Amino acid sequence: MKALLSFAGSLVGWAGLTVCLVAGIIRIRGVFHFSGFETMTLFNAGVALLVAGAFVKLEALGWDRPH
Repeated sequence: MKALLSFAGSLVGWAGLTVCLVAGIIRIRGVFHFSGFETMTLFNAGVALLVAGAFVKLEALGWDRPH
């Protein structure tokens, strides 16, 4: 279960990083809307995914300690 949580956290974190990078590159090119969303909204969604991935990885680290 710990390995699954760790993998899920990494997957969500990488997805968040990808969304942030794509939103940033699109915004730097001067486009304010992409696929019906503002680029800053997409960037915020990427940050939320990064934070969620960090929390899942933190939970996976906590599985080593006795409760």
